[in-house]
Amino acid sequence: MAAVRVLHCVAGLAHGGYESLIMNLYRCIDRDAVQFDFVSSFPGIYESEIEALGGVIHRIPFITQKGPFVYTHALDRVLTESPRYPIVHSHMDKFSGLVMRQAKKAGIPARIAHSHNTQNEGGLAFQVVKDYYGKMVLPNATHLFACSKAAADWMYGPEAARAHILLNGIDPERFAVSEVARASVREEFGLSDECLVFGHVGRFTPQKNHDRILDIFSVLHKKAPDSALLLAGTGPLLDEMRQKAARLGLSGCVHFLGSREDVPRLLQGMDGFLFPSLHEGLPVTLIEAQASGLPITAASTITREVCVTPLVRQLSLDEADERWADTALGQAVQNRPVRTSPRAQIAAAGYDIRQTADWLTNFYLGLAHSND
Repeated sequence: MAAVRVLHCVAGLAHGGYESLIMNLYRCIDRDAVQFDFVSSFPGIYESEIEALGGVIHRIPFITQKGPFVYTHALDRVLTESPRYPIVHSHMDKFSGLVMRQAKKAGIPARIAHSHNTQNEGGLAFQVVKDYYGKMVLPNATHLFACSKAAADWMYGPEAARAHILLNGIDPERFAVSEVARASVREEFGLSDECLVFGHVGRFTPQKNHDRILDIFSVLHKKAPDSALLLAGTGPLLDEMRQKAARLGLSGCVHFLGSREDVPRLLQGMDGFLFPSLHEGLPVTLIEAQASGLPITAASTITREVCVTPLVRQLSLDEADERWADTALGQAVQNRPVRTSPRAQIAAAGYDIRQTADWLTNFYLGLAHSND
């Protein structure tokens, strides 16, 4: 029997929160029973792996590149090709409304909208457009998913209770504490074992608040001169943040790593994790950091649903940089000699990707068979 092919609609396939979740699922799902294909507009590091796993990538221009009419026309071609997809699963937040509408018009029987955020991104005009398409989600989606209750409340409003919370799971075994990995990371960047290394993984966009990360680390570095900051990711604000690091006199101790496929290894080389995001759905990066035994200083704007171990300390963004620096420094120094991986706690909280993949496999198969 042929595998059920599920069409995942995404903006791009670079390393990011929801992209990491999809790929974690794809690696663990029973691909003899379910296969993933993608509609994507922006290239990324996951493309070659997707094709190696048997997935098909339909590349179409994004709404912001050629406008909604070109995007809709290209999407329609994918949705109406034969054999038709039985399930469309959209990860584009409020833009999912457009995908759901077109999938319904194309006669796709199962249409899943998936919320990964708690706030619109972009300027006012972009947000108005998103809200316009967001109104199309509930009338056209057959099923609602979210990464957290907060993400469901934002996206679905009065219908939030209908949403299934699909936890942003990981493979805990990939994040086991490793002295070998720690040493190799520090060797790569010329950092001594005594150096206090802080880090962040995320796209360089306003949401992730790299501007504040650099301000906090500037204060921290004055308190602990033998310290460094590793920033993994790419994005539109990367060059601006490089320039800011130089202005702050931090060029020698802030390392911009670009897009990385070895995040579990990088986390081993760190002593603390800074995460002052303006808003989040449920950041898989914080689950990964906890699984690696890394203490985290995070913004209170992030749902407490992500705090599955005592390693997370949340502070208001209104707190001074001094308070953030002192908290991060204190956590790192206290945790460093006794670092262990709380993998059992991560799994017990429901964040083991194998459990999620098993559930999702059965869910997809149930949808496909109910529509035969």
